[in-house]
Amino acid sequence: MALRAAAPLPLLVLLVLVPLAAGAALSGYFGTKSRYEEVNPHLAEDPLSLGPAAAAARPPAACAPLQLRALLRHGTRYPTAKQIRRLGELHGRLRRAALAACPAAAALGAWHMWYEESLDGRLAPRGRRDMEHLARRLAARFPALFAARRRLALASSSKHRCLQSGAAFRRGLGPPLPLADGEMEIEINDSLMRFFDHCQKFVAFVEENDTAMHQVDAFKEGPEMRRVVEKVADVLCLPADELNADLIQVAFLTCSYELAVRNVTSPWCSLFSEEDAKVLEYLNDLKQYWKRGYGYDINSRSSCNLFQDIFQQLDKAVEESKSSKPISSPVIVQIGHAETLQPLLALMGFFKDDEPLRANNYVRQMHRKFRSGRIVPYAANLVFVLYHCDQANSSKEEYQVQMLLNENLLPFHHSNKTISIYADLKDYYKDILQNCHFKEECELPKNNNTATDEL
Repeated sequence: MALRAAAPLPLLVLLVLVPLAAGAALSGYFGTKSRYEEVNPHLAEDPLSLGPAAAAARPPAACAPLQLRALLRHGTRYPTAKQIRRLGELHGRLRRAALAACPAAAALGAWHMWYEESLDGRLAPRGRRDMEHLARRLAARFPALFAARRRLALASSSKHRCLQSGAAFRRGLGPPLPLADGEMEIEINDSLMRFFDHCQKFVAFVEENDTAMHQVDAFKEGPEMRRVVEKVADVLCLPADELNADLIQVAFLTCSYELAVRNVTSPWCSLFSEEDAKVLEYLNDLKQYWKRGYGYDINSRSSCNLFQDIFQQLDKAVEESKSSKPISSPVIVQIGHAETLQPLLALMGFFKDDEPLRANNYVRQMHRKFRSGRIVPYAANLVFVLYHCDQANSSKEEYQVQMLLNENLLPFHHSNKTISIYADLKDYYKDILQNCHFKEECELPKNNNTATDEL
């Protein structure tokens, strides 16, 4: 009997079936909306696993940890109210397009729009688990430091998602200890965790300056992004001029939120191929680069207060150790934002490409170092660990330091090694430690130069 070819599946069915594969293919390209598991895949199987790199990260046997300073990004969050409004606008368009018998628009129009503006960037339940599990992993990795839970110094941005992340981190360490009179569970410190809000030069010349994002705007209108817009418009039976790069980003980020917040692959993912995702990732990275990274010096220079505070606390631990005093703050944990970590890493020179990210060099930047999803996903963390090391062949006691980004060792620039003599590290960053002054860096110039001239 002759076999007949199977009839092609209608597009409405395809939009239900394809996401199962599509979500996995796209998940590595969600930039700052990426799940933490994208940088540590072993956590998908066991959220408390220290991973294959933990054993290699152990310091020399003669070294004992003195202090851990951790800067965390909050856990997985809901979309902001602005993003939810844009999604509602797009969803409404698709519901109207569905009346014209467009199967793809009908499938997405039938999707339940469950996001409400009241969610406005708040921490999702999965975000609480992100923080609880991170706390448990760090405590398992540095048990001697976390044993003194009462001396945990916990600070946060004033944003609700950060305060809730801090509470979840503390909860991950075990039952809460009673607080002494006047003691705060979490200190709010926006001057360090949201330094960018307090830097007038950054706010005026980057945050509120429409021309500062000209590379981002140019890419939105460029050939790569235009192809994605036209393709999606065609699938949704909409005129291309009814969609733009911003609305396409809304659809793409809805795919990312559904995966991160609900652990489901959304039908929104079906609109995009992996090649589309790479283009949209680059659009997100361009914004991070020019607004939080290497695009303008003020982006990173505005973080020098935080950078100097880290070393002041490490210095204090060294001095207490030399005086044979107990370390007053063995664990310091501060919760902020992607916008807290990215400028700090740029100030330190990490993930800098030879060529700046621009609207016209997408192809040349396919293998770039600056990929925000690998650097600052949800629950991203930058950890400094200070050690006291006994030197068997020397009377001099030595202090060494390691840095971990997202629980993986970060090689130092000056040595390309993953552990450094503390004095050598301070010497490498001497200029920033001595000559970067937040007030002077951030005050607005008194002349009438343009923003571009100043930046």
